[in-house]
Amino acid sequence: MSHFSFMEKLLDGVGVEWKALGDEGLFEISNSGRKPVKASLRAPGKTPYYGANNIQDYVEGHTHDGEFVLIAEDGSANLENYSIQYATGKFWANNHVHVVRGKPELNTRFLYHYLCIVNFIPFLSGGDRAKLTKGKLIEIPVPIPCPENPKKSLAIQAEIVRILDAFTELTAELTAELTAELNTRKKQYNYYRDQLLRFEEGEVEWKALGELGEFIRGKRFTKADYVEDGINVIHYGEIYTRYGVSTTRALSQVRSDMAGALRYAEPGDVVMAGVGETVEEVGKAVAWLGNGKVAIHDDSYAFRHSMNPKFISYVMQTAAFIDEKAKHVSRGKVNRLLIHGIAKVRIPIPYPNDPEKSLAEQARIVNILDKFDTLTNSITEGLPREIALRQKQYEYYRDLLLSFPKPQEVAA
Repeated sequence: MSHFSFMEKLLDGVGVEWKALGDEGLFEISNSGRKPVKASLRAPGKTPYYGANNIQDYVEGHTHDGEFVLIAEDGSANLENYSIQYATGKFWANNHVHVVRGKPELNTRFLYHYLCIVNFIPFLSGGDRAKLTKGKLIEIPVPIPCPENPKKSLAIQAEIVRILDAFTELTAELTAELTAELNTRKKQYNYYRDQLLRFEEGEVEWKALGELGEFIRGKRFTKADYVEDGINVIHYGEIYTRYGVSTTRALSQVRSDMAGALRYAEPGDVVMAGVGETVEEVGKAVAWLGNGKVAIHDDSYAFRHSMNPKFISYVMQTAAFIDEKAKHVSRGKVNRLLIHGIAKVRIPIPYPNDPEKSLAEQARIVNILDKFDTLTNSITEGLPREIALRQKQYEYYRDLLLSFPKPQEVAA
């Protein structure tokens, strides 16, 4: 079966004629109403303000009212996947988008779906800041099925739109459902974690971290020192952006000739961020469980102790710990925990007078939380994969539905 079979069945023997966007009998280019407004001069409101790639603001007033396709004139974030937007109702368009719609014999939503698969690169000019001029815009060809029978043409267009919109809606629904499920699991995880680590009176003793171990502050390195193969390092910012509760491998490396100038966390140490934009970020921790040492940044600390490292890391995620450490955070342009402050932060130690029983209880709690953590992470990782799969399905059917035969292909 050829790749035209589906389209041939849909077209049912009728022809396809390719019309340029400049054909005023089918297309309306409504650029004259566009109006750029500096952010400082925009009056806040409810009308979406469109730029080249997305809605940039919400303002009072509007430049257009109706159903339109917005094609980036310049500033598209991706030239291979050129910025095409669909707008309905009242909206404001700035001068970085062409504003186009179909006339009565052309379904504007059909036009939108088709333009999403057009290769715009041959129509662009301008070098570094690629531009789609109106002169080139009007040359872009669009397929019109059954042009001699407008009623049938619109019916074919509507059927294509129906199928593609159904895929779009299913993808949006799936994304919403998976996101809601993920948020629910995260709330459940946080609840059970805090419950497990909220001990009854007499079960634990709250001890300052300074009583339980020692802190080693890291040494400074910068992004300019990063290399692909060098000394393993943990930057403080990565602790709350790239790592979870624990890790067995470093995500970054710096130059090998820096080895003697750095300070290191050893296996079993808990690496803590010393600064952050929020109180939650400061003091966030990752247990280092790798086989060797790892260098740490000077805005972080390695906490060396004799407890279960993942237990400490889990404790440092709890609401109770966040409240406790907030008492010792120095606030300024950034929030900061200095050694003398973080050493005063207390954490709960189960069965403090029986080290063996205490470690067993810490391990039990870690085992339970690891299972919750694995479940939550599996959903977190699966969400983008599932969404990407649905998007590929949509793109496959979109390309199939919009693969109209060119004149030379029909003749062949």
